[in-house]
Amino acid sequence: MTKPSRIKPPLGHDNGWWWQQAAAGKLVIQRCSACQALRHPPRPMCGECRSMAWDFIESSGRGTVNSYTVLHHPQFPGYDYPLTIILVDLEEGTRLTSQLVDCDREDVSFGMAVEMFIQEDEDGFKIPVFRPAVKELN
Repeated sequence: MTKPSRIKPPLGHDNGWWWQQAAAGKLVIQRCSACQALRHPPRPMCGECRSMAWDFIESSGRGTVNSYTVLHHPQFPGYDYPLTIILVDLEEGTRLTSQLVDCDREDVSFGMAVEMFIQEDEDGFKIPVFRPAVKELN
């Protein structure tokens, strides 16, 4: 018996482009073309100036943990529980919620450096997740 797959996000006009970028291995951030405000999750209108004109930038994928929780329930097929869910402050100045992997729950801390990588499920679905940042040697 094969493992059930992850629940797929609905792909619509306002967010399908974001998932296409993730499938290409990129973490992107929507940006208002009028005032340059960054926003995530993607949406049609800027919350700062109400413009509906936008483009996007590619994120470095680096950030820090602002907050986190450990999810035990409800358990959906296709996920390995417990899940460590983090709120990441990206270097570019916006936040997003994602999963932290390759890190024991006891080792998660506020302010810890994390980096994004694209996780590919068995069925080929790609999603940005985070892991502890590798410290660079000087």
